[in-house]
Amino acid sequence: MFARALIAFLALPGIVAFAIPAIWLWYTGHTRLAHPFVLVFLALGTVALIWCVRDFYVSGHGTLAPWTPPDRLVVVGLYRYSRNPMYVSVALILLCWSVSFATVGLFVYTLAVAIVFHLRVVFGEEPWLARTHGSEWGQYVTRVRRWF
Repeated sequence: MFARALIAFLALPGIVAFAIPAIWLWYTGHTRLAHPFVLVFLALGTVALIWCVRDFYVSGHGTLAPWTPPDRLVVVGLYRYSRNPMYVSVALILLCWSVSFATVGLFVYTLAVAIVFHLRVVFGEEPWLARTHGSEWGQYVTRVRRWF
């Protein structure tokens, strides 16, 4: 299962949060840091993302990938404060890329990704979680906010 978790990480947030921004910055020539201090927040977002992936693997017995989701509802770690800290982490990472290198294109990409995340959560994941985890999901929803 560890190999599946690693592949899912590289294939999903790895591409969205790291590969696409890196390619974008290289392709557009944005190689000079405009706001280097923001990289601290990018690092914090990366740590949060890895923490969430770990919780999916250890506590949920699954991966972040839709093809091998966790067997158990993950309510530990950052999931105690947000029902979607992985998405929040990716959005933070993307926002930090756009601010660090002062690129409007990556900011627009960040907004588009955040909108897609919201739609996926509201219309896909939450109904599935309600069906899969029943009352446990209902109790979790009353305790923890969707985003923050």
